[in-house]
Amino acid sequence: MNQAVKRDALETARAAWGNGMPAWVEALAIEASKTNGAAAARKIGYSAAVVSSIIANKYKGRLDNVEARVSGALMGATVECSVLGEIARDRCIDEQQRGFSTSSSVRARIYRACRAGCPHSRLSVEK
Repeated sequence: MNQAVKRDALETARAAWGNGMPAWVEALAIEASKTNGAAAARKIGYSAAVVSSIIANKYKGRLDNVEARVSGALMGATVECSVLGEIARDRCIDEQQRGFSTSSSVRARIYRACRAGCPHSRLSVEK
């Protein structure tokens, strides 16, 4: 019986990206090798298909968005939030995506801060 030889994610990334592989792609590939693509995907908030296509250097979406999530979730990157203080970069992105809430004054302050010129915001300014 022939079994297909499964390359680990880091080998696949090295083959696909070559010497120009960014550190964040390497960190993602290492995580996918340690666990699996689906577990790595859950950690960064994307699908396993996205993780696989990034590792294979075939992702057609915005790499900068994935890079920000990987840098926070897997590489320990932090940003300074004017409301929460120092937080992980991936949490910053999560906070930006949450809606406005009047039930929490902190949530309301975060919502406004993300839309009032925060240098870490990826949102367009509302008018």
